[in-house]
Amino acid sequence: MRPLLVLAAALMFTSPVAAQDAAGDKVNQLIVYGDDVCQPAAENEITICARKPEAERFRIPEILRGTASPQNEAWTNRVLAYETVGKSGTLSCSATGSGGWTGCAQQLIDAAYAEKSTDPNLKFSEMIAAERAKRMVTIDAEAAETQARVEAAEKEYEARQRAAAVAAPAPEAAQEAPPPLK
Repeated sequence: MRPLLVLAAALMFTSPVAAQDAAGDKVNQLIVYGDDVCQPAAENEITICARKPEAERFRIPEILRGTASPQNEAWTNRVLAYETVGKSGTLSCSATGSGGWTGCAQQLIDAAYAEKSTDPNLKFSEMIAAERAKRMVTIDAEAAETQARVEAAEKEYEARQRAAAVAAPAPEAAQEAPPPLK
């Protein structure tokens, strides 16, 4: 089962991943090699490219280069494996009990995220934060420009209103009352 998890995680790292982060922005995480061009981001999208050397393009991913020997597995992982012994039923990823199979996909996802978060070569979270900060600078600049245009338009409107008030003829103070009826 472990080689399958590693293979699934490796496939996730070698293909583009599009997701939405907690802020609601669509995030496109790509791995590019050598001098390849990073795909430009769309308007409501953050595109992050992790660049690896050209020599890595057709190599087996680093996480798969080690041996699958049980001696290389961390003791913590061995102990965690014993925690699932005897679990059955929904979300247990076991062949017994109704719905036992339903936990297998979640285990694959959890393992992939755990491996992704510990990969020393890819720091997507830091790259996303940097890209978001860069976008915020442009958003703030655009907001300041828009505010300046609105204030200028308001001043022009007020000036036109004052000019119209000055140019308009003053209403006659008192109109003569009609003569009384006899």
